[in-house]
Amino acid sequence: MDFMQLLDMILHVDKMLGMVIAEYGTLVYVVLFAIVFCETAFVIFPFLPGDSLLFIAGAFCATGAMNPWLLVGLLLLASISGNTINYWIGSLIGHKVMARDYRWIDKAALKKTHEFYEKHGGKTVVLARFVPIVRTFAPFVAGISDMTHRTFQLFNVLGALLWILSLVLSGYFFGNIPFIQKNLNAIVLVGVGAAIVPLLLGALWKMLKRLRKAA
Repeated sequence: MDFMQLLDMILHVDKMLGMVIAEYGTLVYVVLFAIVFCETAFVIFPFLPGDSLLFIAGAFCATGAMNPWLLVGLLLLASISGNTINYWIGSLIGHKVMARDYRWIDKAALKKTHEFYEKHGGKTVVLARFVPIVRTFAPFVAGISDMTHRTFQLFNVLGALLWILSLVLSGYFFGNIPFIQKNLNAIVLVGVGAAIVPLLLGALWKMLKRLRKAA
């Protein structure tokens, strides 16, 4: 397998998971751990598959191709430790990154995450788990924003549990239903919207109250 084939497999592992299991057996756990870890630990890897990978992995667990308990344990470890490293990187070099332009970091996504984080604090660490790209930047921004490590870990662990368990278990129980397979991204977005909309309405209400007081 040359480099381009390897890169294509990593970027589309959610669609090629059956082939990876057939060819590499138990090494698939190492592959999944590495992908989830890198996506959550380093801001240069926001393009790695996340939600769909967890869901499809859960579906393969239902067929007996993988052990669901081992998979969930490894993915929890990968996502919690990945976010922790990203947080420390943010706390160490984040302010320098915000002040300069680096081609390897999407500054627009970083600024949007920071603005959302400023409004909703620790909730962002939890909700960001379900939003591609944003979940890669959220722990980094938490480090920049000087969130205490203890508080961050509380939301980090909670977010990892909700993200991993909800998607892997959903894949386990429903992943082999064709309709859900085809509309996974839409279903995830609806779920995220249900969580975020109340927060946005609450923020809007507070803004209106401030405007009334100012008037």
